[in-house]
Amino acid sequence: MNRIVLNVDAASTRISRHVYGHFAEHLGRCIYDGFWVGTDSPIPNTRGIRNDLVDALRAIDIPNLRWPGGCFADDYHWRDGVGPQAQRASMVNAHWGGVTEDNSFGTHEFMDLCELLACEPYVCGNVGSGTVREMSDWVQYMTASASCPMSDLRAANGRPDPWKVRYWGVGNETWGCGGNMRVEYYADVYRRYATYLRNQPDNRLYRIAVGANSDDYHWTDVMMRDAGPMMDGLSLHYYTVTGSWSKKGSATEFSADEWMTCMRKAYRIEELVTRHATIMDRYDPDKRVGLIVDEWGTWHDVEPGTNPGFLYQQNTLRDALVAGLSLNSFNTHADRVHMANIAQTINVLQAMALTSAERLVLTPTYHVFEMYKGHQNASLIPLVLDIEQIEFDGAQIPRVSASASVSDAGRVLVTLCNLDPSAPTTLTCELRGVRATSVTGRVLTAPETNAHNTFDDPDRVTPQPFDGAEIDGATLIVRMPAKSVVVLQVE
Repeated sequence: MNRIVLNVDAASTRISRHVYGHFAEHLGRCIYDGFWVGTDSPIPNTRGIRNDLVDALRAIDIPNLRWPGGCFADDYHWRDGVGPQAQRASMVNAHWGGVTEDNSFGTHEFMDLCELLACEPYVCGNVGSGTVREMSDWVQYMTASASCPMSDLRAANGRPDPWKVRYWGVGNETWGCGGNMRVEYYADVYRRYATYLRNQPDNRLYRIAVGANSDDYHWTDVMMRDAGPMMDGLSLHYYTVTGSWSKKGSATEFSADEWMTCMRKAYRIEELVTRHATIMDRYDPDKRVGLIVDEWGTWHDVEPGTNPGFLYQQNTLRDALVAGLSLNSFNTHADRVHMANIAQTINVLQAMALTSAERLVLTPTYHVFEMYKGHQNASLIPLVLDIEQIEFDGAQIPRVSASASVSDAGRVLVTLCNLDPSAPTTLTCELRGVRATSVTGRVLTAPETNAHNTFDDPDRVTPQPFDGAEIDGATLIVRMPAKSVVVLQVE
């Protein structure tokens, strides 16, 4: 029997809405032919930004958007992307496909996008090939209110008033594409940059240092030891790769064993967050510094016939389960995980949406974010879990992933993932500290493990009403289908 105790009366830690953040890199068709179609496009747009995508993202309460990368960020020089579009310098995207970009989507267009989405911008600055002055000038260009060369340039480019931009990443993956630096070196580089990224009277910065690649715990230890007092956040990157980095495996054609391998690797995020948080606790027991998981998600082989540098992949029910269990883990660690950004928003990796000309299709992962959005800024309910383990390939993973929260209005939200691809399961949930009278729910599942939405069949995997939950006194009984994400609202 799978048993969960929900201590509703012990809920206190807020789940930051920024855990449900997104990522838009200049990569493949994420920006160009994704968000940005241009003002002359027949596709309905607002100042060049695609309307149907904006509407879809607003519907899931997108809290923030990370831009312009990724690896691209450390090749990006922001001055090339401001001013009259016809006069902007072109550049070659050396990381992703070797294509030429005309910089028609730059700082002003990104900030316009964030305003349309009603989300906060998260800007990743260039450390790898840039300078301290370049990033310092960018901060001033965007946020300075007093007259200075950068605010005057911003006004000359059509924006007299400053923007509010809290979140700034000081480089990206400096252990790899962002400069191949040793952590001892980058810690000093970070301290230097952070010194010159200055607050403005109406804009206080949240400085995010480059953190570890997966299980590089030494990186976290050195960064917290040598630069912890000067940072607000420390990043972590982890991708779920079913196969190897050279042959990751198909997004849509996979066996039952590959399903389980994917779930086992996805569930590793729990270990990574726990161990990195433990290191951070030694230096920061008050948990002031946020763990920022600003790149996460599945990474499969690209779809046949597409540019291998564009990272375009389909998105199945399997990806939805990875999203659900990952978000459950981030919720559970709400005291330390202050932000997360799935990679990426559109047409790249584990996307929310895919486009083909005027058509747009929402993925199963999108629907998980929509189902989970009630957790944003709610209070985490501590859970006691007694869950059966699935034995696979010499390892064990819990059959069910879970998290729960309570809103200020008293609504309890429980999110559950049955990771078993073939067997249903029953959970008994004891509700403590609340008198429950009703439960409603939705479920995301499908007959096939590789079910996915296409332009011709866009509703193949969509949330449906769930009638497999009932309240018996202080107990919530849930009968979950195999390979399903279930969201329950208890009142």
